[in-house]
Amino acid sequence: MEQLGRVLIVFGCLVVFLGILLAFGERLPFRLGRLPLDFRIERDNFSFYLPLGTSILISVVLSLILLLFNRR
Repeated sequence: MEQLGRVLIVFGCLVVFLGILLAFGERLPFRLGRLPLDFRIERDNFSFYLPLGTSILISVVLSLILLLFNRR
């Protein structure tokens, strides 16, 4: 039962963090989706977007959060 409580706390913190990002996203000094390594290719009838930098940033942040909560 203790682990379920931890999972709910982590999930709640993530929801709050995502809500803050959505609410204040335009005022942040960095814009998710427009970081270095986010590639955008647009041609006449073709559009391609690869958010590599954003994916790396989200992966690192989530890994750190999970590492902190998995320690006993």
